Amino acid sequence: MDPYKTLGVSSSASDAEIKSAFRKLAKKYHPDLNPGDTRTEIKFKDVNAAYHILSDKDRRAKYDRGDMDATGRGQHAGGGGFWRNWARGGGRRNADPFDIDHDVFEEFFRANSSAGGGPRKPQPGPTNDRLPGDVTYKLTVPFLEAAGGINKRVTLSDGRTLGLKVPAGTEDGQTLRLKGQGRQAGNRTGDAFIEITVAPDELFTREGQNLMIDAPITLYEAVLGGSITVPTVHGKVTLKVPEGSNSDKVLRLRGKGMPAKGDQAAGDQLVRLKIMLPEEMDKPLVDFVRKWQKNNGYNPRHKRGF
Repeated sequence: MDPYKTLGVSSSASDAEIKSAFRKLAKKYHPDLNPGDTRTEIKFKDVNAAYHILSDKDRRAKYDRGDMDATGRGQHAGGGGFWRNWARGGGRRNADPFDIDHDVFEEFFRANSSAGGGPRKPQPGPTNDRLPGDVTYKLTVPFLEAAGGINKRVTLSDGRTLGLKVPAGTEDGQTLRLKGQGRQAGNRTGDAFIEITVAPDELFTREGQNLMIDAPITLYEAVLGGSITVPTVHGKVTLKVPEGSNSDKVLRLRGKGMPAKGDQAAGDQLVRLKIMLPEEMDKPLVDFVRKWQKNNGYNPRHKRGF
């Protein structure tokens, strides 16, 4: 879905117009203001994803160029621009790649107590033991913060600001509990439950404990092999590319996926290779391929029947 259409702004909208549209829609569709409404919750996630792209100049420019799709994933047309931007940023290991407007979400924390007149309906699983005085909040966390863990400051509905530890390996939909930080209900002080939404990342896709990224490689790296540097949630690592590697070949970095959590071992990082031709075709390369083709033509599609 086009993020401009999602926020209801034109492609020439200013930063202020985009932020204003986001605030208006986020408050309208926030799940805490529409308890139990699944469609509204999906709409809220779409609005958040659109703002994630358009609120950052680099991401917005990549989307406008076609280097990024509406989900925030990098496209490989145009010379792999998203990859070069990542490299220039030093891997962004300690940076917030989303720059989400946390003030907006803190407003939702404060507004939650008045929305719906009370705590949200208990949910299945670990949240089905909610008691009077318990309150539920929602917080969106960037992917790298959820993967590596982070301490955040959150503002509750009564104005208190508390430290929240987001554990390494936190999953989308996971609920964190702040004991004794809810409302007073008779002689009991309730707990605060923080439901975490993990924002999508333009590089990493999570598959259980494993992570997947696409790694652009040159034609000569594909043919001759070599070593490339790739990002992981633990920092940059060197990966050996075998000779004769095709696009979509998947290489594995053991233990470089999501960190160990409870009885779950650390996952692996899967690296899917993508062969990228030069942005500007080199005449000697074109001449060589034409000459080579005459005596070495092959059809890579025949095994698939076309």
